[in-house]
Amino acid sequence: MLLNGKVAVVTGAARGVGREIAMLMAAHGARVVVNDYGGSEAGLGSDRKPADEVVDEIRRAKGEAVANYDSVATMAGGQGIVKTAVDAFGRVDIVVNNAGILRDRMIFNMSEEEWDAVINTHLKGSFAVTRAAAPLMREQKWGRFINMTSTSGLIGNVGQANYAAAKLGIFGLTKATALDMARYNVTANCISPFAWTRMIGTIPTETDAQKARVEKIKKLSPAHIAPVAAFLASDAAKDVTGQVFGVRGKEIMLFSHERPIMRVHNDEGWTVERLVEMFPGTLQHHIVPLVTSGQYFNYDPLV
Repeated sequence: MLLNGKVAVVTGAARGVGREIAMLMAAHGARVVVNDYGGSEAGLGSDRKPADEVVDEIRRAKGEAVANYDSVATMAGGQGIVKTAVDAFGRVDIVVNNAGILRDRMIFNMSEEEWDAVINTHLKGSFAVTRAAAPLMREQKWGRFINMTSTSGLIGNVGQANYAAAKLGIFGLTKATALDMARYNVTANCISPFAWTRMIGTIPTETDAQKARVEKIKKLSPAHIAPVAAFLASDAAKDVTGQVFGVRGKEIMLFSHERPIMRVHNDEGWTVERLVEMFPGTLQHHIVPLVTSGQYFNYDPLV
């Protein structure tokens, strides 16, 4: 019962990764707010039934849970989600920012609405809930933020400019939150999940290579992600903050952080001509080739 007495808010908790996290945290003693407005993978429509079903399942297992149906994409929604936790359980200790949608499109075809919808749900949504919970965690001097990033943002992916920008932004948000909240015994970390979910089920399967990739991803259960989230939410991870963990099947990866890998200096300063002369023999040797997240990782985990 690593989380006994704690109150956890999990957004996007009606299905997939969020559901597994909510269920496991409840099993470890947390009282859980199951947030989900029940939209499609594209963020369309609404349905309260999926969140209610997770709450019922937690209660049948003798856990404590309440549902919340607010959208994370507004500040009012973030405040409403946290208010549900305080009204039902008196506090909030853990926030898992998991809610997300997809509106994939090549950059030259992406609309403003497709951009805004994804940025608002993922990036602004993570901020909205964090902003609502942070003052409470600061006052009680204990808290955990667990945010979902993606290799689409950390490495890059085709047709996901909106999603990639949001997910890399979440990494920056997490680092800043970790620094801002460190003195209050509050940590913030990211998980980059590899798992078969409803959103991943929307990726193309037009070619044999795409079909083969999907078949491999189908082996990756969302349940593999939940133990890492529960660990990061516990006292056992009190010294872990500002980090990114990849979880793929039974593998856990710790990601590196951006640091300068080489530097050059010229006492006379730089001109375009000097850069043309210098670049091939120095900085160019250290450039990492451009790849997509799918190319960067082979999809053959030990499941």
